Amino acid sequence: MASSSNNFSDTLNANFKIVYADKIENLIPDGVKLVNRISFSGREAQLGNLYSQPLVLGLEHGVTFAGSTDDAFALNAPIAGQLKEAQVRGSQMVLRSVLGYAAAARAAGGGQRAFEDSTKFLVQNMMRSMAKKLEIELLYGQMGYAVVGSTAGNVITVVTQEWAPGIWAGAINMPLEIRSAAGALRGYCNVTSVNMNLFQVTVDLLPAAVIATDIIWHKGAYNNEFAGIHKILTNTGLLFNIDASIYDLFTGNTVTLSPTGPLSFAIIQDAIARGVEKGLDSNVSVFVNPRSWADLLTEQAALRMYDQSYRTSESENGSQEITFHGQNGKVEIVPSIYVKSGYCYVLAMEDFMRVGSTDITFRRPGQGDDFFRELENNAGYELRAYTDQAVFCMAPGRSTLVANITNSN
Repeated sequence: MASSSNNFSDTLNANFKIVYADKIENLIPDGVKLVNRISFSGREAQLGNLYSQPLVLGLEHGVTFAGSTDDAFALNAPIAGQLKEAQVRGSQMVLRSVLGYAAAARAAGGGQRAFEDSTKFLVQNMMRSMAKKLEIELLYGQMGYAVVGSTAGNVITVVTQEWAPGIWAGAINMPLEIRSAAGALRGYCNVTSVNMNLFQVTVDLLPAAVIATDIIWHKGAYNNEFAGIHKILTNTGLLFNIDASIYDLFTGNTVTLSPTGPLSFAIIQDAIARGVEKGLDSNVSVFVNPRSWADLLTEQAALRMYDQSYRTSESENGSQEITFHGQNGKVEIVPSIYVKSGYCYVLAMEDFMRVGSTDITFRRPGQGDDFFRELENNAGYELRAYTDQAVFCMAPGRSTLVANITNSN
């Protein structure tokens, strides 16, 4: 019987390798803008080890000045540039899914086409789910999913500026933990419904003592995440073994709107200028909430009415991408459902990388091409998606966070 079970698993594993294993990148959805734009760089290291990246954090200053008639003048002592070794530690994520005996039998019994037909929805949903979790981590690792604005019964109303629709779409049954702003655990709960219009999350049982300013986390994420982009740009202390309070080039920029208001092209240009002051001279991508995107598109349309260079043959009403040129170079504005309503991220993309032992994969460490494992107490097989990685920025000073945005719609 064991031999028959092993043969069955071998068939599942062989078909999975042919159909999916080498084509994982094709299953990543377009909506995860950062996952698709930030390249993954695998390093040869054991799981949990640190990844090192040398950084130049200061220029050479051993310059000697002399007049045109000076001769054999003394030279000032050399003052070396500041070189530091950044250290990045990846964080692991594992997603478990189950294929029942009946579905597994259909998948294994009819060749590769039958296998793909029987498993494609499971595999695609796993990849969408895993890519979504990774996208959220890239932005908000170590920051939490949202801030509590108020509660009524089991309904949590999220602070408007902390709402990102992509975090909560499809969130039914997602396990949460709620903590104080200082990290004290309030308790656990599960999402039962979401109201996108009112920025509300209903849970099965709201933990006692939850108050405004508490932070909502995915269950188990607290203290187990890598630092996301928001954390990197707002860091003022030690991160990646570099002290941002000492090295200004490793301190991100923040533009906080006061008074609060909608995002505009003028604000984006101001944010870009902060990066230029610290050496930005390359193209940037500006990641905005869809409602901020709508405000920018409206502003662009209004500006075009007075632009004599506008030609209907060159552009039509509506857009999927807004691109213009600033003092740094090309500026690409990218709408993302994962960006919270009150924020905007002006990123020099060439400064960012994803590092770790493995990008998203269905291969379990040390198991080779053994993708499926039979469940011990249930009639089915388990398939896992896994990653071990972190996002790293070589020069946070060239990127900028815009905060305190209030959209007009």
